[in-house]
Formats: sequence, C-alpha cells, structure tokens
Amino acid sequence: MSTSDVTRAGVRGARPDRDAVTGSVHARPDRDAVTGSVHARPETHPAAGHARDGEFRSYHGRPVLNQVPWAARDIAGYLFLGGLAGSSSVLAAGAHLTGRRALARTAKVTALGAVTLSLAALVNDLGRPARFLNMLRVCKPTSPMSVGSWLLAGYAPLAGAAAVTELTGRLRAPGTAATVGAALAGPAVAAYTAPLICDTAVPAWHEGYREMPFVFVGSGAAAAAGAGLLAAPTGETAPARRAAVLGAVLETAALARMRRRFGPQLAATHRRGRAGPLLRAAEALTAAGALGAATLGGRSRWAAALSGAALLAGSAATRFGVFHAGLASAADPRYTIVPQRRRVRDRAGAGLS
Repeated sequence: MSTSDVTRAGVRGARPDRDAVTGSVHARPDRDAVTGSVHARPETHPAAGHARDGEFRSYHGRPVLNQVPWAARDIAGYLFLGGLAGSSSVLAAGAHLTGRRALARTAKVTALGAVTLSLAALVNDLGRPARFLNMLRVCKPTSPMSVGSWLLAGYAPLAGAAAVTELTGRLRAPGTAATVGAALAGPAVAAYTAPLICDTAVPAWHEGYREMPFVFVGSGAAAAAGAGLLAAPTGETAPARRAAVLGAVLETAALARMRRRFGPQLAATHRRGRAGPLLRAAEALTAAGALGAATLGGRSRWAAALSGAALLAGSAATRFGVFHAGLASAADPRYTIVPQRRRVRDRAGAGLS
C-alpha cells in the first residue's frame, strides 16, 4: 500500500521510483493545436493514440469502432442478390415490351429467385422472420433500413406476380402491370443497399457514400445482363449485351473515382487482405464479361454463356470485396482517426469552424 499523501504543501512521503507523481506538470494533458482535442503527452503515456506526420498508434492497438457483426455470406450475399433482382426487373420490362419473350422470362425468374434468396439471407442474419416484420411497423424516410424494408415488401410481390404469370401464361394484363411495377421499383432496390452500408461509421463504406450507389447499380446491371446472356437465346440478348457494357463501365469508373477520393491510405483497404483478391478478380471478370458480350456474345452461344457467367461472378466478387474492405477499415483504427484529422486540418486551413 502506498504511504504517500497529498497535502496543501505538496506530496508527502512520495516514492519517485514507485508512485505516480500526482499533479506533476508532465502529467497534464496537452491540447492539440489543430483539432482542439485533449490528449496525453506521448512521453507520459506511451500507449496513447495519436496521429502525427503520417505515424499512427492507438491505445494498446485496440480498434476505435465496434466491429461489424454481420456475416459475409448473409449480408454481402444480400447486397449482391438485391442488385441482381432490381436490375433484372428493369431488363425484364424492356424485353417484355419489345417482344423478347425468352429474355423476359429469364429476367423475371431471375428477379424472383434473387429477391427470395435476398430476403432469406436478410432474415437469416436477423435471426428470425419476426424481426423483419417488426421493421414494417414504422416508416422512417431518414433510415435506409426502414426504406429498404418497405421497398422489399412492395417489390417482392410484384416480382413474384410478374414471374408466375409469365410461367403460367395466365392473367397477361395483370402480369404486364406487375412487370412494369417491378421495373419502376427495380432501380431503388438495386441502389438502396449502398446508402444502407454507407450510413455507418465504417470508413471504407462511409467515405464512399458519393460513388457507392453508382458502383452497386453498375454491378447490378452487369449481373442482370450476365443472367440474361447465360440463359436466353442469342438472338434476344441485344439488350443484355448493352446492359453488360454500360454496367461494367459505370461500376469500374465509380470504383476508380471512389479510390481517388479515398486517398492512398484508405484506398489500401481495396488492395489488401481478403478484399484485395476479390476486387481484383471482380475487375478482371467484369471487364472480360463485358468485352465478350460486346464482341462475340451476339454470334456465339458459348461466348454469350461464358460472358454471362463472368459478369455474374464479377458482380458477386465486387459486393464481397467491398464488404471485406469495410471490415478491414473498421478493425484498424488508423482508417478512422487519420482521415478525421485530415478533414479537421482541411477545414482549419479553409477558415471553417
């Protein structure tokens, strides 16, 4: 037990080699000239986190953020399947209205299958179906999860009706109306998962909020085109081939812009760890699929099928890569602290409060 005592005259009975020096000027916190935040002096508290001159250390190496609790199979799969479903409904409506019955049938069945699996993945992550139903008790426009729940609740029956009427050949007029309704909701279904993950504190998701919707819409369009190329007759795949090229260009351009805006440090989450191989594979597969669809997809059934499979695989790899990049950025505190310090310095340099 310590025998030192603090009196008005100072510390009595202190043992410098054993006791902390209470009230010492060296133990006082220092105020950061840029951020205004209070932190301990490094020489007094060597484990304290700080970011200066590109160097970063966190307290005992512990993460700043709570770790993402979502399972990759459920949530990354949910992101991929939602984009595939919504984009397939748009492609189905175009094919239906232009008389491409086989392509329309393929896209409608793809949309129904994808949204069903997407809901299954979401419910599996939530734990039980009642939790999804509980989210429909309120509608909160400022919550991407609330808006997404209502979108899925309205879109899934339309996609189901469009597919069932196409397969049975009955109720053509209601089936056409359902096809058009699903197509109108399709872009929102394909895009809303981007705000869903960007509305978090995870750096590699939150910092990409401007480009992520374009990445997801482009990826979804490429996936829907891939499904069409894989299953529909070559003579009807012209809309799918065009969608493949447009989706691949949009996805690639949006990802490149996102990484430039990230800066080299945060962009490293797309090159390292589990995200790196996935995103490199996604870029190669998407480019190869789009090129094959544009050049040989209209003449060779095998080329169309291979291009479609590459586009589907590339879209899935994009979603899983983005998901794992977010996990890596949440686990390493430098991806949270350093960008915050940089933004504060930029605001101070611009004369903003």
